[in-house]
Amino acid sequence: MKQDHSEALEIAVYAGNILLQSGAEIFRVEETIDRITSAYGVESCNSFVLSSGIFTTAGSQREEYFAKVKHIPLSGARLDKVEAVNQLSREISRGEHTLEEARRRLEEIDAMPKKSARSRILASGVGSGCFCLLFGGSLPDCFVSFWAGLLLYCYLYGIENRSLSKITSTIGGSALATLVSVVLFRLGLGANLNQIVIGSIIPLLPGVSFTTAIRDIADGDYIAGSVRMLDAMLVSLCIVAGVMLVYTLYHRLTGGFL
Repeated sequence: MKQDHSEALEIAVYAGNILLQSGAEIFRVEETIDRITSAYGVESCNSFVLSSGIFTTAGSQREEYFAKVKHIPLSGARLDKVEAVNQLSREISRGEHTLEEARRRLEEIDAMPKKSARSRILASGVGSGCFCLLFGGSLPDCFVSFWAGLLLYCYLYGIENRSLSKITSTIGGSALATLVSVVLFRLGLGANLNQIVIGSIIPLLPGVSFTTAIRDIADGDYIAGSVRMLDAMLVSLCIVAGVMLVYTLYHRLTGGFL
């Protein structure tokens, strides 16, 4: 029984690890850990979750003492993994999985591949074009934003496995998208440069992180919410820095405004 409880706690922390790494809210991680441990008979589990770590303890006169600390660096959102772990935790609560089956299923979820590079690059271009249209751009502006967003994600895909900091990659990405927009605009494509640039940098915006931060703060998880909010604000400032860098260089090189 003691071994079963220890294994159950390991599985619960593993599930929380996947959720937190995939951008889930703090309350969702805590609820999932509690749900899994309760389903496997652990009554003394207590979890403290931050945006970059999980602290779990258990133990009483009737149960084995257990403690685990897991550091989890901030990373991009994977809502497909969040949904899969949520579904698994519901199935575990209904008694549909043994400990071995639950661990095997979590390993499968953890190894879930991302969408193909082609589909992600195409989605970036389509998203950029549609947001350009949404912010008041014309169809020619939408066309320019489409290509800028396409090239932006080609750049992001190319540096995906390189050891570049988020600051460097975000500034470089926003600068590239702005540069492509400016060049195509100067070639006579599009009529509203501001709308073109806004659309082209949309794939970089930390929308999920910002929304999750608001939810964490609203749920009273002020530390985790503040960390995620700071991360989202830092990314936003880096996007602004990349755009301003290209605008400033263009002005200095040509001596005129766009």
